[in-house]
Amino acid sequence: MDFPCDDRTVSPSAQPPPHPPSSEPPAAPGAGGDHGGGPGAGSGGGHGHAHGHGHGHGPATPVSAHLRKIIAAVLIPFTAAVVVGLVVLWPGGAPEGKGGERSGLGFDQQTVSGRVVKVEEVKCADVNAQPQAPPPGEPGQPAQGEPPAERDDLCKRATIEVTSGKDKGRRFSEIVQPNASRQYSTGQELKLAYAPKAPENLQYSVSDIDRSVPMAVLAALFALAVVAVGRLRGVFALLALAISFAVLTMFILPAILQGSNPLVVAIVGGSAIMLIALYLCHGLTARTSVAVVGTLISLLLIGVLGSVFIEWAALTGDTDDLTGLVHGLYPDIELQGLLLAGVIIGSLGVLDDVTVTQTSAVWELKDADPEAGWRKLYASAMRIGRDHIASVVNTLVLAYAGASLPLLLLFSIADSSVGTVATSELVAQEIVRTLVGSIGLVASVPVTTALAALVVSADRGPAGAGRGAARAGAGGGDGASRAGAGGRGRRRRAKPRGR
Repeated sequence: MDFPCDDRTVSPSAQPPPHPPSSEPPAAPGAGGDHGGGPGAGSGGGHGHAHGHGHGHGPATPVSAHLRKIIAAVLIPFTAAVVVGLVVLWPGGAPEGKGGERSGLGFDQQTVSGRVVKVEEVKCADVNAQPQAPPPGEPGQPAQGEPPAERDDLCKRATIEVTSGKDKGRRFSEIVQPNASRQYSTGQELKLAYAPKAPENLQYSVSDIDRSVPMAVLAALFALAVVAVGRLRGVFALLALAISFAVLTMFILPAILQGSNPLVVAIVGGSAIMLIALYLCHGLTARTSVAVVGTLISLLLIGVLGSVFIEWAALTGDTDDLTGLVHGLYPDIELQGLLLAGVIIGSLGVLDDVTVTQTSAVWELKDADPEAGWRKLYASAMRIGRDHIASVVNTLVLAYAGASLPLLLLFSIADSSVGTVATSELVAQEIVRTLVGSIGLVASVPVTTALAALVVSADRGPAGAGRGAARAGAGGGDGASRAGAGGRGRRRRAKPRGR
């Protein structure tokens, strides 16, 4: 490509004038250089010499139109396939086998709002409540050989009022034992489970605490922090988060419940989330497209490894009460596919972070050193990537340990060996999930870095060359700083060597 250059060499100490690239007519390209010669216009005569560094003096695109076409040829069919997958798999109507009726099991209950209107102390014996005896050694436990003491424990009777639904205003009582983990206070907001087929005095019971207000306040603080620091980029990030949540709740979950293959649904939905989040947050640029391609390759690797090791380790995915409840309500759901879908979706968020970081690092390194080739860019960016890998992998392991701390404590209490714990299905499932995701995460660093280095250096750094010429024109170039009286000689010395 040929870029017109303005005359910056009237005096070695002169400040370069801010001429736009189109302020001078382009000359015929010269014979030297890898990407065309410069113009022949200048104060030293109308000679046509070979400018070995084609550049412009405005903001230049670091990727050529040819490379953008190559990237588009990869991503446009992929995006079209994702759109087709969304249309084909989009759920409609109530999930099969439900008929719109609630089972009343687990979370599948009708719920209404309630409030504690009164709490009073009563003797547990008077309300036929038998609190558990304290553990040995605790106050109130008789010593060995002594007869049990007369117990005079005080329970609490909470009067709860229904505040929504067709029975608004109805009240019922609930007894709370002194050693219960959940205690009530007057004015506390509750979630009530409603069982229409139960006897009238047993139709309502406390399901959970209403945490709407604190959760809303916390979400507002999070949004304020993101916008305050990220500004407009933070607003786009919040919008991408909302869209991701919508895809998860309106497409992925209903499609799985309707019997679609969980793995296919996770790939289509995860790809949609990736495309929307990355391009919305980082712009429709070649830099973002490289991150998308790196993320896609890593997700494919995670899918293959997950399928192999879940099958090889004979993991069923049915390891807890919630999974068993889902399978009981929807027997057609493939639990192994559900496990693999969770691996892919869980890895997606961390992969986005790593691929975007590595791509941005390569672009910034090229901007700082326009003469760097792809090997140097790759080596420099990989040093950043290795630090990122070390911290992120450690984060993944600690995040799992923190989420599963009660389970790990149970194994510690049982004095089980590490091998026994690690090979039990309950833990092995999480180990496979964590390690498969970590392998994909580690692989994303060299893959994305190599792609970014190849793309950003494919045009031999047109953006950086312009900045280098500007520094030379201002007196920073080796030719301009050693030039004599002739403008023609100064421009010949400013020609980059070896280009």
